[in-house]
Amino acid sequence: MSLKIRLARGGSKKRPYYQIVVADSRSPRDGRFLEKVGSWNPMLGKDSDKRVVLDVELVKAWLAKGAQPTDRVLRFLAEAGLTERAARSNPEKAKPGKKAQERAAEKAQKAADAAAAAE
Repeated sequence: MSLKIRLARGGSKKRPYYQIVVADSRSPRDGRFLEKVGSWNPMLGKDSDKRVVLDVELVKAWLAKGAQPTDRVLRFLAEAGLTERAARSNPEKAKPGKKAQERAAEKAQKAADAAAAAE
C-alpha cells in the first residue's frame, strides 16, 4: 500500500480549508484517510501561527513508515524542519520568447532614436 501525506480540501465555496492527512494514494482526495496529522488554512495571513498546524510526532512516525509527502506538504515539512526540500526552479521559463524580445529591442531602439532626435 502506497501512503501519501497530502491535503484534503474542506471548507465552503471560495473559503478553502485543508486537512493534512495520511491516505492510501489510490483513495480520493477528500475521501477515506488513515489519520489526520495537521491542517492548513490559506485564508489566514502568512505570519499567523495557526496557518499551518502539524502534529510533529505523528508526521515523523508516518515518514518512518514510508509515507511520501506531496510537494505542497513537503514545503510545510521543510518549514517545520522535519525534512529537506530540494529547490526546484526553471529560470528559463520566466524569460520572454523570441518575438517578445524582438519587440522589446525594437521599442528600446525607437526610444533611443527619439531621445537622440530631441537633443
